Amino acid sequence: MARIRPFRALRYDVPDLGAVVAPPYDVISDEQRADYLARSPYNVVHLTLPESEEQAARDLRSWQEQGVLVRDEQPSYWWLSQDYVGPDGVGRRREGFVASLHAEPYERRVVLPHERTHAGPKEGRLRLLRATRTQLEPLFFLWEGTIDVEGLGEPDLEVDGDRLWRLGPEFGDALTEELADAQLLIADGHHRYETALAFGESPWVLAVIVPTDQEGLTIFPTHRVARSVNGASGEPIGRPGDELPGPVLYRGGGNYELLAGEGLDPEIVDALRPEDVTYTPQRAEAEAAVDRGDAEGAFLLRPTRIEDVWAVAQRGDVMPQKSTFFYPKLTSGLLLHPLD
Repeated sequence: MARIRPFRALRYDVPDLGAVVAPPYDVISDEQRADYLARSPYNVVHLTLPESEEQAARDLRSWQEQGVLVRDEQPSYWWLSQDYVGPDGVGRRREGFVASLHAEPYERRVVLPHERTHAGPKEGRLRLLRATRTQLEPLFFLWEGTIDVEGLGEPDLEVDGDRLWRLGPEFGDALTEELADAQLLIADGHHRYETALAFGESPWVLAVIVPTDQEGLTIFPTHRVARSVNGASGEPIGRPGDELPGPVLYRGGGNYELLAGEGLDPEIVDALRPEDVTYTPQRAEAEAAVDRGDAEGAFLLRPTRIEDVWAVAQRGDVMPQKSTFFYPKLTSGLLLHPLD
C-alpha cells in the first residue's frame, strides 16, 4: 500500500513569495540560477543549487533563526491547484494533493518508475539531503483515482498560477483510505526519489500526488537536438503539421524524414543512438538550432500518452531519459519538508 501522512511544513514568511520560489533544480540553467540568486538572498535556489551542501545547511538554519522560514505547529495535508498555459498555447488547470509519502523500493510495486536515471545527479542530491535533512523540492506522482474537493475558500498560499489550501483532518482520513491499495507512478523526480531510498534513515518524500482523471493533466513531447544523428535516416516527407505522423528527423533547410522503428517515439530515437543530445519542448527551437548549424539534426517527437507511460511502468520497463514532459513543473519553495 502507498503510505502517506500529513507533515509539518516549513514555509516562507516573507512579503513577496514570488521572489523566493523557483522551478526545480534540474531545469535551471547557469544564467537562470544567477538570476534567481539575485532576486532575493532567501531564494530557494540558494538551497537547491547551493555553492556547497554545507552552505545550504547553514542557510537553512539561519533563515529559520531569522524567521524567514517558519515551521507549522500541526501536520497537514495540502491541496494544490496550478493554472497554466502549455507550450501549445492552451490554458488549463492541474490539481493534486500534497503529502509526506514513504519511499518504497521499486520491487514492492507500490511506486513505479518510468524513466532511466543516472548516478551523477543522485550523488549530488544525496549529499544535499544528508546536509540539510530536508526535502527541499516536491516530487510529482500520478494516481489513477479521482478526488473531489469543494468549498476550499481563499487559498493559504498563492503565487503566480499556484494556489495551496491546508486540508482538514477529515479529508486526510479519507485520503489515507483511498490510497490504501494504490499504485503511484513517478511523473517527475526519479533521481530525488532514488536519493530518498539511498538515504534510508527516514525515507519520506515531499509528494504532490495528481489524480489522472482530469483534463488539466497533459504530457508534452521533449524533442532531441543532436550534433550528430549517427547516420539516422528515414522516408522524406513534406513539412508536417502540429500533429506529427511519427517521429520525424529534421535535417535543416526544410528537409524532414519520417523515421520507422518499434516502440514509442523516444524509444525509436534512442535506438538510433544520436550523439551530443540536448532537449527542448519547443519544436521551433529545435528546428532553429539545426538551421543555425548548431546541430546536424533535430528529432521531433509526438507526446507520449499517459496510458502508454503506465503500461511501460506496470510491465517493469523504463523509458529513455526525457521521454515525458509533464507541464508545468512543480514550483520549489512553496512547502519544504524537514525529516526531523
